[in-house]
Amino acid sequence: MRLNQVYNYIGTKRLQIIAFYAFAFAFILLNAWLIFEKDTMLGIFVPVLIGILVTAVLSYDKLIWLSIVLTPLSVPLKKLYYGLPFDMAIPTEPIMFGILLLFILSLARGARLSKDLIRHPVSIAIYFYLAWMAVTTLTSTLPVVSFKYMAVHIWYVVIFFFIMTCLFEKQHRIMNFIWAYAIPFVPVIFYTIGRHIANGMHNDNAAHWVMKPFYNDHTSYGAVLALFIPFVLSFVFAKWISKTKRFWIALLLGIFVLAEILSYSRAAWLSLIAALGVWVIIKLQIKFRTLAITFVMLLMALFAFQDQILMKLEQNSTDSSANLTEHISSMTNISTDASNVERINRWQSALQMFKEKPLFGWGPGTYAMNYAPFQLTHQRTIISTNTGDGGNAHSEYLGSLSEQGLFGMLSYILIIVLVLYTGIKAYSRTDDQRIKTLLIASIASLVTYYTHGALNNFLDTDKVAVPFWGITAIIVALDLYTKRQKKALLEEQTGQSDVSD
Repeated sequence: MRLNQVYNYIGTKRLQIIAFYAFAFAFILLNAWLIFEKDTMLGIFVPVLIGILVTAVLSYDKLIWLSIVLTPLSVPLKKLYYGLPFDMAIPTEPIMFGILLLFILSLARGARLSKDLIRHPVSIAIYFYLAWMAVTTLTSTLPVVSFKYMAVHIWYVVIFFFIMTCLFEKQHRIMNFIWAYAIPFVPVIFYTIGRHIANGMHNDNAAHWVMKPFYNDHTSYGAVLALFIPFVLSFVFAKWISKTKRFWIALLLGIFVLAEILSYSRAAWLSLIAALGVWVIIKLQIKFRTLAITFVMLLMALFAFQDQILMKLEQNSTDSSANLTEHISSMTNISTDASNVERINRWQSALQMFKEKPLFGWGPGTYAMNYAPFQLTHQRTIISTNTGDGGNAHSEYLGSLSEQGLFGMLSYILIIVLVLYTGIKAYSRTDDQRIKTLLIASIASLVTYYTHGALNNFLDTDKVAVPFWGITAIIVALDLYTKRQKKALLEEQTGQSDVSD
C-alpha cells in the first residue's frame, strides 16, 4: 500500500470514528430530552429508522422482506404512546407506506409489471375490488376514515400481491416468504403460551388477551396460526425437503397446533376443518359438477329444515369455557353464549345497514362508527356497546356488504372464486411435486381465512393482510409459471414433430 493510500485510509477511519461518536452523543441527548421533557421513549426507534432508510436507498425489495419479518412482532402505536388520536402498527405500516412510495417512483422511472400479471383474472378482480372501494370512499359517511382504510388496503395489495408475485418468479422466495413470517411468529407464540401458563392453563378468559400487544385478540391470533398450519403440515411430508429439516418442521407443527388449541378460537378450529375438506377434495380429484350438486342439495336441505335446525340450536345452553369439549359444543349455542349472540347482533346490524344503503354502503371502515342505532334491544348482550370500540361486523362478507354495498361484497367473493379456480387449475396442470405441495398448501391456507372471514374480519390489519395477500400471490405466481412451463413443453413437442416430418 502506498503512503498516500495509508493516509487516506487513516483519514477515512478517523472520520468514521468521529461520526460514530457524534451520532451516539446526539442519540443520547435526543433520548434524554424526550424522556425527561416529553415523557416518551420513542427516541429508541431512531437507529431503526436510520437503518430502514439506508435499506430503502440501497434496495427496497429488502425493505419488503424486513416488513414481513417484523409483522408478527409489530405493536399498535397507542400501546407505546397513549393519548394519540390515531393508531397504526409500528414499525410495519410506516415501512409499508414507504415501500409504496418507492414503488410509485420506480414506475415513474420506467419500471413495469409483467403483462401476464397485469392481465391475470385475479389481478382484474382486485382492480374491481379496489376501484369500488375508491367509489364508496367518495360516497362515505365518514370520508377521512374511509380514505385511511382504502390507503391501507392499497399498500397491502400492491406490496404483498403485485410486487410479491414478481418476486416469486424465483421460486425459492416462496419458501423465504413463509419462513420470514413463521419464524418470527414463534417467539410471539412462546410469549403467549408463557403468559397463558402464568394465568392458569384452564383460564379461557386469559386466552382472549395473553397475545397482546402483538395480536389484538385470540381470534386474529388463531386465524394466523390457521393460515400457516397447512404449510407446516405439508412440509413435514414433503419428500423434496431433507429429513433433518422435516424433523425441525415437525416440532414447529407441534408448537403451532398447541398454540391453536390454546387460542380457544372456535372460528379458527372450524376453518382448519374446512381446509381439510378442501384438501381431500383436491387430492381425490372430485369433479366440480359433483361438488356443485352436493352443495345445492345441502342448501335445499338447510332451507327445508331451517325451523327444526334453529330449534335444535336454541336448545344448546353450553357456554364457552376452558373445557375443550364444552368449548366445541358452545359453537352452536345461539341462545346464551355471549360471543355467539353478539355476532348475530353485529350481523343483523350489518344487514339493516345494507337495507338502508344497498348500493354504496356507509363507507369503507365505517361500520364500527355507524352500527349502534341498528342494534335491536332483544339482540343486545352484556358485551354490546354503542361507542364503536367493541370491534366490527365480525364478517368480511357482511362487513363489506354494509360498508360498500352489494358490489363491495361481490368484489371480494369474486377474488375468492378466481383464486380457488386458479390454484386448482395450476395444481392439475403440473406434475412437479414441489409446486403441487406449495399450491395445495396455499389453497388450504386461504380456505382457512375464507371460512374464518364468515365469522371475523381482519384484512385491515397487517397481521392477517400480509400473509393473506402474500399467499394469494404464491398461487398466481405458480399459475403463471405452470402456464409458461406447459407452453414451452408444447412448443418443444411441436418442434420435434416438425423435425420428424
